[in-house]
Amino acid sequence: MTAALPSLALALLCLLQAGAQVPVQPDLDTEKFAGEWHVTAIASNCSVFLTMKDGMKSSMAIVSFTPEGDLAMKLVLPLTDKCQEFELLFQQSGQAGHYMGAQEKRNLRVIETDYSHYAVLHEVHHSEAEPSTALQLLTREQDVSPQLLQKFMELIPTMGLTEDMLAVLPKSDQCTGDIS
Repeated sequence: MTAALPSLALALLCLLQAGAQVPVQPDLDTEKFAGEWHVTAIASNCSVFLTMKDGMKSSMAIVSFTPEGDLAMKLVLPLTDKCQEFELLFQQSGQAGHYMGAQEKRNLRVIETDYSHYAVLHEVHHSEAEPSTALQLLTREQDVSPQLLQKFMELIPTMGLTEDMLAVLPKSDQCTGDIS
């Protein structure tokens, strides 16, 4: 156990350093960014995601901002027999486009968005058990163009992820009626 601690500390340090080098959307306009998004592709090294990714479908993310500037995200995930909702709150970090989840020890960055078609999010989960990184492609419509998907795929290795960690999520209307 004690032999594993230095390597774990080194791995966490690498993640923290990698997180510091992740760009953010300059001057993120929260009003334009807020609203409904479809999660159309994800790349992650999270072991739970990797075991489930082949059965996943496109989910919905509803983004809003509190008066304090914190990012609130409601996720609606289509499961086999039901729709599962999650609500996440990320506190403003002081830099536009960079948010932190207090209890979950997550860093969320809006890397790039054009507000009306797509957004790319980078999330690092600083878990002692299993630190992980995720890159998400959000689109306003469920359809994603081949050019946009190619652009997203080119980002994957720059974030320390590999193409086998990618899931392009098939369309799903299963939970669209559950969004409020």
